[in-house]
Order: sequence, then C-alpha cells, then structure tokens
Amino acid sequence: MSAQEAWTLDECVSYALEHNLQLNDFKYTMNSGKETYRQSVRNLLPSVNGSVDYNINYGRSEDPNTGGYVNTDFFSNNYAVNASMDLFQGFQKLNSIKASKFLYKAAMEDVQQQKYLLAFRVMTAYYDIKFYEGLVINSIEQAGISQTNYNLVKKQIELGLKAGADLYEAEAALLGDQLLVTQNKNLLAASKLTLLQEMNLENVEDIELTEEMDMIVTMDRNLDIDSVYNSAKEFIPLLKGQELRAKAAKKQLAAARGLLSPSLSIFSGFGTGYFETNVDSLGILIPFNNQIKDNTSRYIGVSLNVPISNGWSGRSRVKQQKINMQRANNAVKIQEQELFQLIQQLVQENNALKNEVKQSAKRMESQELAFTIAQKRYDKGLINALELFQAKNLFGTAQNENLQVRLRLRVNEKTLDFYGGLPIFNIN
Repeated sequence: MSAQEAWTLDECVSYALEHNLQLNDFKYTMNSGKETYRQSVRNLLPSVNGSVDYNINYGRSEDPNTGGYVNTDFFSNNYAVNASMDLFQGFQKLNSIKASKFLYKAAMEDVQQQKYLLAFRVMTAYYDIKFYEGLVINSIEQAGISQTNYNLVKKQIELGLKAGADLYEAEAALLGDQLLVTQNKNLLAASKLTLLQEMNLENVEDIELTEEMDMIVTMDRNLDIDSVYNSAKEFIPLLKGQELRAKAAKKQLAAARGLLSPSLSIFSGFGTGYFETNVDSLGILIPFNNQIKDNTSRYIGVSLNVPISNGWSGRSRVKQQKINMQRANNAVKIQEQELFQLIQQLVQENNALKNEVKQSAKRMESQELAFTIAQKRYDKGLINALELFQAKNLFGTAQNENLQVRLRLRVNEKTLDFYGGLPIFNIN
C-alpha cells in the first residue's frame, strides 16, 4: 500500500490500525487479561500433585521402615499422589471469575478506545495536510500575481512610465510571497511527516492524498446535546471500560468478604515406598514390587477452616476493597461528566464555526472584489505598489481563513457524527 499513488482517509486509518506499535501494547494487556480470566475459571478444578524422592542415608540414622536407628548405609524411595478440592470458600472463586471477566472486557474496551484515538489523530493529520496544501496553492497564486506585477512594472520602467523605486517595491512584494510559499511548503512537509509517523509508514518520505475531499457542511443542522450524549454513552469504549471496572470492583469486594467466611475442602492421597532396610524374618531384602504393594497407604479427609483473628487483616482488606469500589463508581461519574462536557463543547463549536464559515466566505468575496479593483487601479497608476500589496495580502488572508474554518467545521461534524453513533471510521 505504501507504493500507491494517493491515499484516502479510510486507507490511512486502516493502515495505521494495522501497523501502529503503541496499539499492540494494549492488545498484549488485553491478552493477559484474557488468560487471567481463563485461569480464574481453571481454579475451580481440583489440585492434584505427585511426588517421588530417592534418599541415601549414611552413618547412624533412623530406619524409615521400623523407626529404629541403624548404623548402616541404605537408600529408600517414596512415591505419593495427593489431591484436594475446595468445596466452599465464601464464593471467593466465583466472584473472582466474574471480576476477572469484567476486567478482561474492560481491556477489550481499552483496545477499542485506542483505535478510535489513533483514528482521530490520523484524521487530524490528514486534514492538516489538506489545510497546508490549500495554503501552498493560495500562496503560489499570490506569488504568481506578484510576479505578474513585477514583470509589468519592469516593462513600464523600460518604457519610462514608472520610476525605479516602483520596481523595488514590486520586487519586495514578490520576494515576500516567494518566502511565504517556501514556509507553507515546509509546514506541509511537517504535517505529512506527522501523518507518516502516526501510520508508521516506513521507508517513505512523502505521501500523496486523494484530491477529492468532502467539504460539504450542513449549515442548517440542528444538534441536540442530550441525544448525542445518550448515543455516545451506549458505545464509547472509555466509558464502557470504566463501567466494567466498577462492576469488577464490586465482585472483588464480594470476594474479599468471602475471606471472613469459613472454608471447607476435601482431600485424599495415596503413598507407598521402598526401603533397603526392609527384610523378612530370614534377613532377606524384600523385593521392590512386594514393598511397593505392602507399603501402600491411602487417606481421605475433609478440612474446615474458620477464620477467627488474623490481625484484623481480612476486615481491613474488605474496607480497602470497598473504597476501591467507591473510587471506581466515582470514576464512572467523572467519565460521564467529561463526555457530556465534551459534547457540549463540540455542539457549541459547531454553531460558532457555522457562523464563521458564512462570515469568512463573505469576507473572502469582499476582499477578492477589493483586490480586483485595486489591481485595476494599480494598472492605471492610481495607487502605488504598497496599497496593491496590502489589498492582495488581505485577500490571501481571507482565503486562508475561509479554508481553515471550513476544515475545522468538517472535523467538528465528523467528530459529532462519531459520538452520535455513525460509522465514520471502518473499525471493528
């Protein structure tokens, strides 16, 4: 894709989502949360362990078979398998499963939030390029006018119609416009670099965007803040993620309270061994297979643990977890408030920008007419080069302001469309 001739906004966003390295960090965190959730489910399974040991005793030591002491060197083997399973722990494990599941879903929302943030950064960089491309076009146009005037003054001087000082003024205006072209090209190059970096488009120094850009703005659009806010609450990942963390905190509190409850577990085991000191009545070493069979032991039991006092640590943990839950719930309210305030600002900005678009368009038309008149008057020698230069600069400034405010309104509209639930980005 890096070799294609021109990029659309959707193509830039798609490429950035696929190649952005910072986004991978959030995906790794999500995968870690997924494994934590799976392990919390596996914690319901019984715990089974096996053990084997091989011991060599030297000098005077206890005979593990008879319990007496011997002064001979010998070895022994022990084999054991044991299992245990929790029957009741105050629903700690079940609440931990639910909490880890909520946290895993919150991590998924974090990934989605980062995708949206990246898409908006790419969109901003994309429209910045379009703005500076417009500035370059406008400044080249202004430089072309100055070049024409310079050539005209030069010819008039040769014919003796103007003084040499007029040429210096025309040349100064031309050089100023040529400098502005260079400056705007530098700003355009910087904006392209920003987009390339956001996309992580390597081994490319320049990028060309499609010439077509939807600049149609809806001037009579009526926006309802509550309607946009209610739509945004349904899907904004930042808010949904915080709501999931609040639910997880509630389950973590329930799990912490489970520490104060009695716990019941069942356990069983199997063991056997071989001892070099194990002999029969004739003093002959009993064979390995016979010892493994004869030394077999089995057990099964139930364990009840009742917490009485552990330095008040359990109750302290419950209190701390309750504070964490309150903090998480408060964070949800903060996110809701910030989202509402953001939409308020966007709607207010939308109304202001629509007025600016109308006024800047009228101002541009007025300045264009003023410049056209000034150019004709200059050609007839009714005004000097400085007055023409001022009229031309005012027209160029009006063009740039109109371009900037239209682009700002376009970005504002797309942002409001996003919060209103419209699929402005092709993000899964």
